[in-house]
Amino acid sequence: MKMRRLLLPLAALPLIGATPKAGADIDVMVSNMRSEDGQVFACLAPAKDSFPDCKGIGGMDMKIPATEAGHFTFHNVAPGHYAIAILHDENGNGKIDKALMIPKEGFGFSRDAPVRMGPPPFKAAAFDVGSEDVTQPIKMRYIL
Repeated sequence: MKMRRLLLPLAALPLIGATPKAGADIDVMVSNMRSEDGQVFACLAPAKDSFPDCKGIGGMDMKIPATEAGHFTFHNVAPGHYAIAILHDENGNGKIDKALMIPKEGFGFSRDAPVRMGPPPFKAAAFDVGSEDVTQPIKMRYIL
C-alpha cells in the first residue's frame, strides 16, 4: 500500500515561536479630516467613567500624527463593551481649543454618536467586541 503525502499550505501551519493573539483588533477608519496638521488623540473606553477622555480605569489611548490618522488600530482588545472618542489637535498644543465653549478643533465618536451639548453618552457610542476583529468608521466633525 502506497502512502500519500499530505501537503498543507504554508499559511495553515503555525509559526514557530508565535504567540496566540490575546484579543481582537479594532481598526478605526477616520474620514472627513480637515487637514493633516497636528495630531489625533484617540481613546478606547471600556466604561462611561473613562469616556471620552480615558481618565478613568482601563482605557487605552493613542496619539497619532494627523498624516497617519486615516486608519489606525487598537490591538489585542479583550472582549467587552467599548466606545471610541477622537480629537484632532490641529495646532499640536495637546488640548482641545474652544471659543465660547464650542470646540475649534475636530472630534468624532464611534457609531457616529450624535453630539448635542457636549460629548455623547457612553451608551450612544458603545459597541461590542468579541473574539473577532472589529472595524469602526468615525467621521471627524468640525464646528468652527
